[in-house]
Amino acid sequence: MINRVEKLSLLSEMIAFAQTDTNIKSIEYKFLLGVARQLDISQEDFDYLFKYPVTYVHLKSHSERIVQFHRLVLLMNLDKDISEKELVKLHNFGLRMGLSHESINRVLDVMESFPNKIVPPDFLIEIFKVQYN
Repeated sequence: MINRVEKLSLLSEMIAFAQTDTNIKSIEYKFLLGVARQLDISQEDFDYLFKYPVTYVHLKSHSERIVQFHRLVLLMNLDKDISEKELVKLHNFGLRMGLSHESINRVLDVMESFPNKIVPPDFLIEIFKVQYN
């Protein structure tokens, strides 16, 4: 299980990603708030991260990094308007998390074939499992 500092780091990273398009849309805010609730982070702490982001903390668990990458993919696809800037930022976040370049590219390639570009968690895990072994 990840600790509070790691949870705040995850949310801060997601907020920074959502701000790629400069303003966060209502649907993105609601998604981020839902993730905050799943992580047991209060609304006050969540809102605080918008003004005062926390420093990135590298997750030790490979599976937690995959889950975080999946959250970022879901966040990117919420508004159905994916910019090149978002794709580059997502790719860089994945690399910074220590995920393989090949797996990240594979996820980005196959997401086009799924409804609403949402890669099912099981499929995503299989992509990373192949590269991890």
